[in-house]
Amino acid sequence: MEHFHWFRHRWLQVVATDSAQDLDSSTNSPPSKSDLDLQDHQGNRLSGKRRTVLARHGPHQAEYQNICKGYQGNGIRTTKYTLLSFIPMNLFQQFHRVANLYFLFLVLLNWVPVVEAFQKEITMIPLAVVLTVIAFKDAMEDYRRYRYDQRINNTLTHVYSGKQRRYVELRWAEVRVGDVVRLCCNEIIPADMVLLHSSDTNGVCHIETANLDGETNLKQRQVVRDLPHQGSEFTPEHFSSRIECENANNDLRRFRGYMEHPNKLRVGLHSENLLLRSCTVRNTETVIGIVVYAGHETKAMQNNSGPRYKRSKLERRLNVDVLWSVVLLVLMCLTAAVGHGLWRSGLKDPVYMIPDDTHPALAGFYMFWTMIIVLQVLIPVSLYVSIEIVKLGQIYFIQNDLDMYNARLDSGVQCRALNITEDLGQIQYLFSDKTGTLTENRMLFRRCTVAGIEYPHHENARAMEQYEQECGLPLDNSLTLRSRSSRKSLSCNRSSVSLNTIAADPDMHSPYDTLRKKTTGAFSSTMECAIIPDVHLQQKLRALSAPVCPPLKQDAAELSHILDFFLALTMCNTVVVSSPSQPRHVVQMPMACTPLRSLEDMKALLQKLSLPRFSLSPSENTDSPPSLTRRLFSRGRSAIYTPNTPITQSQTPPQTTPKHTPAHTPSPSSTPKLQHSGAVGLKEERLKLQQPCIELDEEESVDEEDDDEDDEEEELLYEAESPDEAALVQAAKAYGYTLLGRSPEQLLVAVPGTGPLSVPLLHLLPFDSTRKRMSVVVRHPLTNEVVVYTKGADNVIMELATTSADDGCSREIMNRTQQHLDSYAREGLRTLCVAKRVLDDAEYEAWLKKHAFAETSIENREELLLESAQRLETNLTLLGATGIVDRLQEEVPETIEALQRAGIKVWVLTGDKQETAINIACACKLLRPTDQLLTANSDSKEACEDRLFELQRDISTATERHMSDFGMGMSEDVFVSGFTLVIDGRTLDFALQDDLKKIFLDLTSSCRSVICCRSTPLQKSQVVRLIEESLGVMTLAIGDGANDVSMIQVADVGVGISGQEGMQAVMSSDFAISRFKHLRKLLLVHGHWCYSRLANMILYFFYKNVMYVNLLFWFQFFCGFSGSTMTNSWVLIFFNLLFTSVPPLLYGVLDKDVSANVLLSLPQLYKSGQNSQVYLPSTFWLTMLDAFYQSMVCFFIPYFTYAGTDIGLFSFGSPINGSALLIILLHQVIESHTLTWLHAAVLIGSAAFYYTFVLVFSVTCVICNSPTNPYGVETRLMSEPLYYCVCGLTTVLALLPRVLCRVLCNSIFPTDLVKAQILNKSVLEQYWATVHQWKEKNPARQKCNSKHMPQTAVSVNADVSNSVDCSQTIGSVVS
Repeated sequence: MEHFHWFRHRWLQVVATDSAQDLDSSTNSPPSKSDLDLQDHQGNRLSGKRRTVLARHGPHQAEYQNICKGYQGNGIRTTKYTLLSFIPMNLFQQFHRVANLYFLFLVLLNWVPVVEAFQKEITMIPLAVVLTVIAFKDAMEDYRRYRYDQRINNTLTHVYSGKQRRYVELRWAEVRVGDVVRLCCNEIIPADMVLLHSSDTNGVCHIETANLDGETNLKQRQVVRDLPHQGSEFTPEHFSSRIECENANNDLRRFRGYMEHPNKLRVGLHSENLLLRSCTVRNTETVIGIVVYAGHETKAMQNNSGPRYKRSKLERRLNVDVLWSVVLLVLMCLTAAVGHGLWRSGLKDPVYMIPDDTHPALAGFYMFWTMIIVLQVLIPVSLYVSIEIVKLGQIYFIQNDLDMYNARLDSGVQCRALNITEDLGQIQYLFSDKTGTLTENRMLFRRCTVAGIEYPHHENARAMEQYEQECGLPLDNSLTLRSRSSRKSLSCNRSSVSLNTIAADPDMHSPYDTLRKKTTGAFSSTMECAIIPDVHLQQKLRALSAPVCPPLKQDAAELSHILDFFLALTMCNTVVVSSPSQPRHVVQMPMACTPLRSLEDMKALLQKLSLPRFSLSPSENTDSPPSLTRRLFSRGRSAIYTPNTPITQSQTPPQTTPKHTPAHTPSPSSTPKLQHSGAVGLKEERLKLQQPCIELDEEESVDEEDDDEDDEEEELLYEAESPDEAALVQAAKAYGYTLLGRSPEQLLVAVPGTGPLSVPLLHLLPFDSTRKRMSVVVRHPLTNEVVVYTKGADNVIMELATTSADDGCSREIMNRTQQHLDSYAREGLRTLCVAKRVLDDAEYEAWLKKHAFAETSIENREELLLESAQRLETNLTLLGATGIVDRLQEEVPETIEALQRAGIKVWVLTGDKQETAINIACACKLLRPTDQLLTANSDSKEACEDRLFELQRDISTATERHMSDFGMGMSEDVFVSGFTLVIDGRTLDFALQDDLKKIFLDLTSSCRSVICCRSTPLQKSQVVRLIEESLGVMTLAIGDGANDVSMIQVADVGVGISGQEGMQAVMSSDFAISRFKHLRKLLLVHGHWCYSRLANMILYFFYKNVMYVNLLFWFQFFCGFSGSTMTNSWVLIFFNLLFTSVPPLLYGVLDKDVSANVLLSLPQLYKSGQNSQVYLPSTFWLTMLDAFYQSMVCFFIPYFTYAGTDIGLFSFGSPINGSALLIILLHQVIESHTLTWLHAAVLIGSAAFYYTFVLVFSVTCVICNSPTNPYGVETRLMSEPLYYCVCGLTTVLALLPRVLCRVLCNSIFPTDLVKAQILNKSVLEQYWATVHQWKEKNPARQKCNSKHMPQTAVSVNADVSNSVDCSQTIGSVVS
């Protein structure tokens, strides 16, 4: 029935209506857009492939028909075939395989009368079976794709109709470029659209891209700037702007173009303005957009490349041996051709041959092609299909291995590349990222330095230690990950994040009380969010709001640095703020306030406001920022954030009496109290400042106060794109600098002593791997100056700040900060530097003009924006630096140690600084205490070359000294066990140049491990490619972030970790795991098994084909090389196709040479796969020789047995076929390492299938094998004892040499694998002996216990202690 529906759907597709045909044609035909010449602002011509998009139902409908009609429709078709094209296209694709073409050639050749060997129909059977099986598989896969396409194309969405003047429901397939689409919350975006309108007053829309790139954190998109009528309801027919953008591409993070309004104003379009197909609208009531890319031109479809295909090393070796089989076939056919020609030339008119005038040479030529048909099975056509089936079975067991399942993430291993499983067992070099791969990528703020003064946060460190001791668990186990499943809420009021939290007793006031406080946020855990402020830094911040404190001029600069430092931490990020009850916080822009020109003015302001001095006690304040935010943005209540409320004398100033509490009981989210009603009365002639106030309805204010007394304080949720951003924002929050809200144009920040401040956000320059920093341009909330806050890698920021450090004080600050950075790095902390730059209005305007041109450019936009950012990020003033800890994942040291013992060279490629990388390398046992550390840090190419030569000499000297001392009998403990090279990014650039590559390779080949620090994504891929191509080794690259994608794709095997940085690495990988420790079993166990299984199966296929074909070849010496066979053609065709094909498949999936426990405990066994010991050229030829020997025994023993008798041709072939079957099946038993009831059933079933077939064929076939007659042959022979004697003797003699060689080699020269197999068997024997012993003792114990205990339900657990002890004993035996 399912096939009938498929046929019906296909037929309907063929005879569809004209509109559907138009849709299909528009879907399948690529757009024919000519190059459009555009002009920039200065009249320069810009050429290139672009597209112009106009509203379909706007004022330019006539122009729309001419421009947009060539664009693709939104219907998608991922199927390969149609109903009419399936058979021709599928056959065309299948005959791209050389093996299929070879057998098609044989089928056609057999139709030539002069070279015909078998019945024409019989020779078609093998090819027909293979083509039919593959065609059926392709049809089922295509039908599944067809049903998916139909479901997607028939999804409904709301599109504006020009005729009806309203939004109507249309199918996705009917959407066109230029259509205006309206979407509601939780709806999926049907096409790539430019955002024109949002129900959010700030023009913001949130989308979830999990369907596209796997990232579950929300992305913020914004409406195009300066759009006419942007604030009012959007009217599609009035939209008359023109969009010019780049042609469709697959870059998910780039969108270049501009929108030209009717007044000729051009506004740049960025990725922040683009809503991508397959994403989901979240936390926004309504959005409206215009379609710019549809159907297969959308970025989602451009990235839909399907499963990855790579050619494995074993497959490349297989292709070489197939060519050798072809050579062997040609030699055998030439031998037969020459022999037939000589035989014909020696005959003088024989009576048993039909008179023929064919010349012997021509007859030999014909016989060559006849023998090609007869011996065709020598080429294993079914081997490729068998390999695909075996790999599917191997992938199934890999993906269902519970040892590699992560319960917290509910994910196991993902096999995204279906054809390189055996490469996992041959890896020689492993390239690993550090952050998120070796470490948790869960950043915890630890220390900071501001203005050259370090604040070590000892109290916070002690609290962490005490917390760990009390919990009795390692810190890693207390971490909680984001709940990805909880994010799939269908409510539009859905929170941006959902986290697991740890509850705590509110009455506790210990130093680790903060750690127990309920806290949530992106990438957060209890430890991340809860930070105890440093006492000294806290005291300095209190000075800002101290009512009685003389102004100290020498402290003003330091306090200013501290203020800017925390403002930078709060604002220089892309964190999205939300709360459990509010999807996002709407920030309303207050009127600009009169700026403060000095720190003393701010201090005086805080004193006059009578605000409490900055304290961090929970009992000091009643309104924390989360509570305040709830009052500001409560839905359904008239809470108004009113700017510039007139201040009158009647207004009562707030009465707040601070309560001082010890500094060791802080609250991370506390800020000074803000009153609900009234305003602060100040004299305008003194401060000229009007403070915002909050007006609440009296009744609802009382209700909210009641809610605060009853409900738990609402916390802010921080949705961060990276863990370090979340950690820094939480650190600033601990000191009272709290990010309360964010919009595209402003930020709402709570500053200690002032309450919430609205900060205009002028520009955000995002982080990129080239600049290694990010910046925000804001108008300072207190001074009204344009300030650039920058944070980034310490080496980059220090270089940018060096140019501006003219005075001695700045240089001193930089020197002390550098010392602190080095100290942090030695402790293994991740370091970031924070800096600022103040711009005057003229500088800002000059930069803004060039930046606006860069934003509106289509050609070279990235380069122009990079230059614009670099112009701005100069002459920086260093503020301070932070130290963030990133803990190792569990079992990373054990995993790296096991991989190195397995002979895998491990390289770590990281962007961290050198000291941090070395510290992590020591922690994960990549750098052992006995290793000699080699460092390469050079500023020029010449210095790099000299340094590399120097390091080579050092290695040679140390090696010679080691050998000489070892020869004198000295202890090895005093020697260096290996060398580890540490090279920075700049030196690596020089080393990767052509004239230094060889020196670099020679140096690294002598090192046990290499650490590349400060490396860029491009350098990572270059290093992997260099090692792979120059040394010819198998490489594996593993990473978790977008910066690791390039090296993952370059390596032979790419592994992605589903970590905290999204799913880009996973989507680009061949295999995906959740933890680095799983790599150990994936390589050492599954990799070893997959390689050994496939290698043995391939050798077995070659063996059985050559062995059986040679039986036909030996017969040619006794039939005049006439191409005759001693068996009927049906058995000849089915012998390899059916009778002997299933056992190797089963062994290829289930065979285990060594158990998993032994492979994990003895990683050295992995080297057998690295050296390709199972499948060497010598192994291949030895297998061929054994096949020749067995075929001779199998043929000549029956020949000499029946020589001189009147036995028929088929009667002579019957014991040969029976012996060959037994030899081939028992050969499989000898070569296998696992024998279970399933294997026995398959082996016996194959033999039974053969004998059943030949017996039935013998009693039913009379004329089915013309011109011969096999009727009654098998039944007569099997009734004779001689038949069984011949088969038994032949089988024993054929297999005896292999068994003897195997016994002698394993006894005299056992390999490591043989020793491991013996150990494995002894361990299993001990295991079962212990189990048997326990089972014998257990009934006696139960009987003894039953005498003393009543027979109730409890008695079943009477022997629990004994069973536990026994299981522990068994575990010790197995381990």
